[in-house]
Amino acid sequence: MRGNAGELQNSKSMKTQNHRNPTKGTVAVIVGTRPEAIKLAPVIQQLQASKKLQPLIVSTSQHGEMVGQIFSNFGITADLDLEVMRPRQSLWDLSAILSTELGKLFSTTQINAVLVQGDTTSAFIGGLCAFYNKIPLGHVEAGLRSHNRYSPFPEELNRTMLSRLSSWHFAPTEYSAELLRKENIPENTIYVSGNTVVDALHWMVDRLKPRSLPGGLMDGSRKLILVTCHRRENLGLPMRSVALAIKYIAESHPEVNILFPMHPNPLVRESIIPILAHQRGVFLCEPLNYDEFLDVLKKSHIVLSDSGGVQEEATALGKPVLVLRRETERPEGVEAGTLRLVGTDVQDILRETERLLSNDDDYLAMTKGSSIYGDGHASEKIIRILEDQLATSECCMPIPSAQERRHFAH
Repeated sequence: MRGNAGELQNSKSMKTQNHRNPTKGTVAVIVGTRPEAIKLAPVIQQLQASKKLQPLIVSTSQHGEMVGQIFSNFGITADLDLEVMRPRQSLWDLSAILSTELGKLFSTTQINAVLVQGDTTSAFIGGLCAFYNKIPLGHVEAGLRSHNRYSPFPEELNRTMLSRLSSWHFAPTEYSAELLRKENIPENTIYVSGNTVVDALHWMVDRLKPRSLPGGLMDGSRKLILVTCHRRENLGLPMRSVALAIKYIAESHPEVNILFPMHPNPLVRESIIPILAHQRGVFLCEPLNYDEFLDVLKKSHIVLSDSGGVQEEATALGKPVLVLRRETERPEGVEAGTLRLVGTDVQDILRETERLLSNDDDYLAMTKGSSIYGDGHASEKIIRILEDQLATSECCMPIPSAQERRHFAH
């Protein structure tokens, strides 16, 4: 069901809200991107099963249809889709639209808490609008830091500012929790929950159906390298360097297949397609559904990625990751030896990929540490904490009627 916040009174979304349980507290869950949808899906499932709380699922569609695809994998439907994205939209334009739409929603709807995940613009503006409306905010995957405000950009500053806005900080690891303590975040607001991506991965892997990869990608004799690259700071020359490195790997290793699901951002494709479209051994494709992606990930030998979520997912499945960045907010994986920072320099990528393809001992050393990001029960812990924190008479106020909401809006 779609519509902007200003049209809530006349939308199907409003009818859904009017049929919510008035004895339960409402938690607005803001989802903008594919990684957010993956990591918040198990949290939403736990909210749906809660006897005390219920979700109001708000998709901003920062990643367009990819969010709906992920939700479909988990049997989830958004209550409201803000459809905020425009072609080649700037960060300030996106922030302005999000602020307007989420501000309207939060000011005209009875919401007891807001939940955001990670460090996207949707998450940051969602947290800011919650603060403006004095609604308590929970931050899932809190405490990640690269200590470089421009890498990842704008995520590093987004998540840092979210730590100042949040009432509850759900840190994925003890390391992340310690970083929050060093920033003087109150100890009694920090909870080490584990990373919800492990919950999502376990849930989906248990339901994977056998499938073959397209184009003879897995013929039994070829190793598969999975590549993802999309970060804003890697656009342009760095991404072209990654593409050149992939080209050289394919030329020097005809026994290897390389799969590159491309992000829909036109700026990503402008760097990748001219270099790799006709390269033998390289398969470019559209973004994969989550179940398809995990199936490919399980079958991969090596992963090259600048994605934070992929670092976690690959580690949980025991796959070595060469991180196409110079810093990471997931140092636990680097310390455990499952992640290696290689950046976007062609020679660095070639050297480290060659090492993993030719040295079995080095390869096996990077396949351990699968439990460093959690036990698969982070979502349960988060919802139990929210139930306890919101267990007051105020948290169960009735949802205003459509008529009352129209009155507030004017």
